[in-house]
Amino acid sequence: MEQIAFKMQLKPGTAVEYQRRHDAIWPELATLLRESGVRDYSIFLDAATGVLFAVLRRMDGHAMAALPQHPVMRRWWQHMSDLMETQLDASPVAVPLAPVFHLA
Repeated sequence: MEQIAFKMQLKPGTAVEYQRRHDAIWPELATLLRESGVRDYSIFLDAATGVLFAVLRRMDGHAMAALPQHPVMRRWWQHMSDLMETQLDASPVAVPLAPVFHLA
């Protein structure tokens, strides 16, 4: 299994709503992520800066590359786009982070 991490940026004053929407994650989105090979996905917030730090594990042979074309994923991005920095297609601006240390 591969572990990846990335950061995203919330717009000011949206942290509470971001948390609320994730507390009510759509079952069809959770299913889609799992079926795409995503495992153990967590997002953390730096409340002082609005930076979101995400880390997930994905199965070998995952299908994450197909997620941007899936209607459920596109609806979720649109649903979240008022809360965070996004690309023109409403996908979040996600900056990959390079691993520098891991203690197992």
